[in-house]
Amino acid sequence: MQQRLEAATTPADSDLVRAARGLPVRRTPVWFMRQAGRSLPEYRALREGNEMLAACRTPDLVTEITMQPVRRHGVDGAIFFSDIVVPVHAVGVDLDIVPGRGPVVAEPFRTRADLDRLPELTPEHVPDITESVRRLVAELGPVPLIGFAGAPFTLASYLVEGGPSKNHERTKALMHGDPQLWHDLCERLARIAGAFLRVQVEAGASVVQLFDSWAGFLSRADYVTHVQPHSAAALAMVADLDVPTIHFGVGTGELLRDMGAAGADVVGVDYRTSLADAIERLEGRHAVQGNLDPALLFAPWEPLAAAVERIVAEGHAAPGHIFNLGHGVLPTTDPDVLTRVVELVHQQPVRAAR
Repeated sequence: MQQRLEAATTPADSDLVRAARGLPVRRTPVWFMRQAGRSLPEYRALREGNEMLAACRTPDLVTEITMQPVRRHGVDGAIFFSDIVVPVHAVGVDLDIVPGRGPVVAEPFRTRADLDRLPELTPEHVPDITESVRRLVAELGPVPLIGFAGAPFTLASYLVEGGPSKNHERTKALMHGDPQLWHDLCERLARIAGAFLRVQVEAGASVVQLFDSWAGFLSRADYVTHVQPHSAAALAMVADLDVPTIHFGVGTGELLRDMGAAGADVVGVDYRTSLADAIERLEGRHAVQGNLDPALLFAPWEPLAAAVERIVAEGHAAPGHIFNLGHGVLPTTDPDVLTRVVELVHQQPVRAAR
């Protein structure tokens, strides 16, 4: 018989944290990547006239934007409103987030001398982040706040390419042409990413996620040799703080086992790999997160609902399952559909206690 659990009174006892730890849950927890804004009209109204980096460093805006999807959709976790380049910008890298393009670095990183532009990140660099997290934790009550950071490889790619890249040719050229410089760069970025995660946890975040947006462009051999050790180092910087960690990348079906081995409690699965296949590849060692195709949110309700129900059922084979999209919410998504998906996930049976 399924153990009956009382309603959570603290984030540590929430379904999201329990699922991440492989513990019995009251209902399958759900949140959406890029839920903080994107498709919400109230987000667009709030962001009008506010540049992205400035918004990410303004506690009033961060608090309100992070709370909007929690109020509207009833999701089980709030993802901290920020951007993966915030910590490198905070330590002095000259960059901007250009609408319609993404992060653009004024002077790309190409030589050993560029390492001097990456000092250690300390809490003194980001007092506004600490303030935003503390405000959110106070407002969220038993709903956990999910902190996050960009993984070293993805941050390195932005810095080396100078912005988003379709082929990551300069990144791979540096990785193979000067592997020592590559590892030194990623080592510094791992410390910055890990320190940024730590700031959020010490201020009250209950879960953290490491995003490796571009890792799917790598072969498994390159990932294991040139990337995994640095992701592991970033995650290790919060290992003593007793919060679950999530590791997510796009197009990483062949890398799932190695991403889990980097030290994550939960491995995020994008929509290109079925949750059943991902669980088999992970050999039952990790909880999973995912993995509805964001484009299915535009389909009629009947096939969308069938996909949601299938994913929840597949998740029962894992030690724990957090329902999510297999990537971020698309900007033109109907918010009411997201709310219906949350309600449907919550109505599904949970797996029997083991």
